[in-house]
Amino acid sequence: MATAASAPSIDPNVSTFVGTTRKLFINGKWVEAASGKTFPTYNPATGEVLANVAEGDREDIDRAVKAARAAFETGPWAKKMSPAQRGKLIWKLADLIEKHQEEFAQLESLDNGKPLKISRIADVPLTFEHMRYYAGWATKIEGNTIPLTLAGPTKYLAYTLREPVGVVGQIIPWNFPLLMAAWKLGPALATGCTIVLKPAEQTPLSALRLGELIQEAGFPDGVVNIVPGYGETAGAALAAHPEVDKVAFTGSTEVGKLILHAAAGNLKKVSLELGGKSPNIVLEDADLNSTIPGAAGAIFFNHGQCCCAGSRLFVEEKVFDKVVEGVTQIAEKMQVKPGFEPDCDMGPMVSEEQMNRVCGYLESGFREGAKAVTGGARLGNQGYFVKPTVLVNTTDKMKVVQEEIFGPVVTAIPFRDPNEIVARANDTIYGLAAGVWSRDIKRALSVAAKLRAGTVWINCYNVFDPALPFGGYKQSGWGREMGHEVLEHYTEVKSVCAALT
Repeated sequence: MATAASAPSIDPNVSTFVGTTRKLFINGKWVEAASGKTFPTYNPATGEVLANVAEGDREDIDRAVKAARAAFETGPWAKKMSPAQRGKLIWKLADLIEKHQEEFAQLESLDNGKPLKISRIADVPLTFEHMRYYAGWATKIEGNTIPLTLAGPTKYLAYTLREPVGVVGQIIPWNFPLLMAAWKLGPALATGCTIVLKPAEQTPLSALRLGELIQEAGFPDGVVNIVPGYGETAGAALAAHPEVDKVAFTGSTEVGKLILHAAAGNLKKVSLELGGKSPNIVLEDADLNSTIPGAAGAIFFNHGQCCCAGSRLFVEEKVFDKVVEGVTQIAEKMQVKPGFEPDCDMGPMVSEEQMNRVCGYLESGFREGAKAVTGGARLGNQGYFVKPTVLVNTTDKMKVVQEEIFGPVVTAIPFRDPNEIVARANDTIYGLAAGVWSRDIKRALSVAAKLRAGTVWINCYNVFDPALPFGGYKQSGWGREMGHEVLEHYTEVKSVCAALT
């Protein structure tokens, strides 16, 4: 079993990193928490302590916000550095991430539990390419000139400026720790904001290693501050801080609502990327050779710990048995092991709490009449492993169908009338993503147009690109990550009107 202590293949730099108590990154320096407290982060494959990290709290958040405020108001970052200079620094950071990509891949696998082979080909490359994308945007944030419609002898010059919103508090989740940090940092840095980043307490290590590279790249002190800690303390203090101009949060809908209430004190701007219960619709004319592995990947990728996971699999009745059988066969062949194992297809849940949550949903489903075609329970008694699970005999109102499980559990649901499936697919408080599988592209596009979701994948799933906006309808959030749309969340528009005569 691969652990930081025993794995012969672990990178020496990673071994040293996790073996040293990690500090907070505030105003360009590594400092202990004001309280002196630390907290453990665990290896989910073993349940053992992986590393110890300084525990940020209200006082530490206040120090970090003040550093970010000073960097924004009087430092060189927002006021003196040109957009081109900012872009070069962001690109340099991307190069450093790429240079150290094996370290980051190993940290993600150890801290989150995901397969190392997936971290290497997905999490880390997507991270440095994301940063490069926003490095390019730094020089392309523009205003407009506006011809006024006023009649009269006076002539005016009217135009708009896009200016950085200011100090941003960013709170990221544990399912893609490094990539979510990049999703938040990229646009904020490109627009000239300064940042206090609060990583998830379950997975703080890659963000702290990223802080070292931010320092190495030469970012001015206070531009990026990283304060790990618990959501109830550090996260709450950041969301409520009166000197924070905007808070960006990715996580559960329940916590998103708490963030929103906390942000009301100074009416700071808020963007939220929240939960999902995404429908994945298979029509009878779908190419099952690609649909079946696509449907399996939609739910089992990242152990089902994806906000956009295709967890409600609606299959037209004529092909229902074939699809369920195919997804079940894939699930049963998956190697559920520690992430460092070369043949690992799916690792553990991120924590004991999350494992118990998933198992609790399974028990609820069984009580309400659901049946597990495969899986349906914890795997082994060491680490936080759950078997990939396919549930049938479910109804649309069951908890396992309505609520976000955030684990490797799919409910397979047959339907007869394609004209009714959109209403069933939309019967959820969420609206983050959806999938449609059909050989008839016209038909697929027609279904996609009716789905209330921020992203609809057709004959594919989990396709992400920095240029492609991502976010949700309804209780799946406010605003969008990625693309040029996200830049609106980190800028203010100023109108300037000058009389010329």
